[in-house]
Amino acid sequence: MIAALRGVEWVLHAADQDLPCLRDDGFVCDELFDTELAGRLLGEPRVNLAAMTSEFTGYALAKGHGAADWSTRPLPHEWLNYAALDVEVLVDLRDEAYERLGEAGKLDWALEEFEYERTRPDPAPKPDPWRRLSGISALRTRRQLGRARELWLARDEMAEQRNVAPGRTLPDAAIVNAAAKNPTTEAELTALPVFGGPRMKRSAKRWLGAIHRANALPDADLPPQHGPRNGTPAANRWARSIPRRRTVWPGSERPSRRSPTRCPCRSRTCCPPTRCGSCAGRVRRPASRESTTPWPGPVPAPGSAA
Repeated sequence: MIAALRGVEWVLHAADQDLPCLRDDGFVCDELFDTELAGRLLGEPRVNLAAMTSEFTGYALAKGHGAADWSTRPLPHEWLNYAALDVEVLVDLRDEAYERLGEAGKLDWALEEFEYERTRPDPAPKPDPWRRLSGISALRTRRQLGRARELWLARDEMAEQRNVAPGRTLPDAAIVNAAAKNPTTEAELTALPVFGGPRMKRSAKRWLGAIHRANALPDADLPPQHGPRNGTPAANRWARSIPRRRTVWPGSERPSRRSPTRCPCRSRTCCPPTRCGSCAGRVRRPASRESTTPWPGPVPAPGSAA
């Protein structure tokens, strides 16, 4: 199969998710058309496969098994049918997207983007991947983080041996809970949620061994409280990371965002966005209170001399 797929165009949807896995299995892509990327270049509001297939071809894809456990073997017949239907009209979607890209004058751009996606090297592994555990923020000490790290490594090793997703081996919540509770015996471990199941009891020595290894680490070998930070901060942290500005108005060192602001000519008190008829100056209310910028003066009214 690997040899049969050389020298032909691959049509994929969201190729950046599939190409790294296929390369790991020895597949090499010589030419690529990414229908999702084509949709983005065309400005489509929704670029998921179902939405684009409906918009471009008029077909509605049947859904229902997307969240199933695809590590199940053998795969049920209805699951196989579901997977086949996802790609049955993919070539039709590709042909329609190709025509629309040409009509929009974006075909050359798209071909360049597809080639970049095809030849782009795999991203470097992220440092401390165990820190992506859901709920890890509940762990407050370095020792707890050390236990979470050792449990994560033990889970990853087992998942690779069994060839199943790590989350199917041991849920993140169970790792965080065990790291916080610090069970010291198998009885204490199996009394925790998830660990009391029959399959988990068979692996209790593995999980308990990970906890004991973390507890035996010297303080110098424990992970720091916060991992390395680089790149753009999360959007919900921007307000705390970037200081906001406020304006100081003439005659007022502590402007209020709620009270009316007096016009620079002092003829009356008014609120934005009204314009004072006496001086034709626009009164604006300050944006925030965290930094100050002097206000240059009234803004001239349209048509008046500067």
